[in-house]
Amino acid sequence: MGDTWGRSGIERCRSGPVLLVWCGSSPDAEPRLPPETETSAESTPSAPALAEVLFYHLEQKTLDEALPTLVEKSLERGWRTVIQAGHAERLDAIDQFLWTFRDDSFIPHGTAKAGNAALQPVFLTTGNDNPNGATVRFLVDGAVLEPLATQLRAYSRIVLMFHGLDAHELELARATWKAVKAAGAAATYWQQTDSGGWAKKA
Repeated sequence: MGDTWGRSGIERCRSGPVLLVWCGSSPDAEPRLPPETETSAESTPSAPALAEVLFYHLEQKTLDEALPTLVEKSLERGWRTVIQAGHAERLDAIDQFLWTFRDDSFIPHGTAKAGNAALQPVFLTTGNDNPNGATVRFLVDGAVLEPLATQLRAYSRIVLMFHGLDAHELELARATWKAVKAAGAAATYWQQTDSGGWAKKA
């Protein structure tokens, strides 16, 4: 489609269904979901024909710093979540830091090894499975959204988080953006601000 991507994000792209891409934030500010995604804690996102796909561009904070806050926002709204990592080693690291990322809090979650997958509010995987009936899916560390058509119809929101300084993740995000748009789903791109919030750029 001729979309041009740079370190600052996507240029000349029109918004569509939302795919979440994670972007970093400043050290003194807590990352937050875009205003359009914030609904009451009592509501549950209904499953649309195609998922919202939000692309979050990590720039100032690492994934380990940024991911827990977004996952917490989903849990506060009563939304079950799947986090898909690109490889097993990274999944193990995510498993650890979700327990210890803050002294006074943790994010309850599980993996296939831990068992009781259907009962987990957050399930960690390297595959495309969804054993806990999640309505929100996070893709991190180069995880691939496939099969595309099936995944777009299985969730209310898909959040793709990528680091702009990682060439592989950047190219994957570009390709996923084009595929999502071609499938007729809405995609939006969010870039971190200096204050740690998010600005919609496309």
